Amino acid sequence: MELILIAAIILVITTVGIGLAVVNKKVKGKNARKLIGMNVTALIGIVVVATIIVLSGGISASAAEVTDAAVASSSGLKYIAAALAIGISAIGSGIAVASSSAAALGALSEDPKIFGKAFVFVGLAEGIAIYGLIISILILNA
Repeated sequence: MELILIAAIILVITTVGIGLAVVNKKVKGKNARKLIGMNVTALIGIVVVATIIVLSGGISASAAEVTDAAVASSSGLKYIAAALAIGISAIGSGIAVASSSAAALGALSEDPKIFGKAFVFVGLAEGIAIYGLIISILILNA
């Protein structure tokens, strides 16, 4: 468990360090892509290693301990699935609201009569996050 904590701290420090390096040194082009690629690779690597460590459960465990570890890891995976459902839907909703609200404001500046239609499209984009919330609630109650 300490290894996972150390890996998470290293990931956070690496992410902050790379972000500060890109911003402070005004890195652009291929160098920025290379640094971001390294950051994403580190994230994926640490997530894979942490998942393997969490799901391994130990080598010399008895049958009862293995069963308890399986139940604990399945409940942990349930929480990860719920977090992914709400997180990815919130990101998608943010992207959709950003583009649709900008277009709606541009259209409203030309014709104020279409406020209702523009409001509906922005509301539909926000509904994506609500769907993710409903799915995460269903996952947690299963």
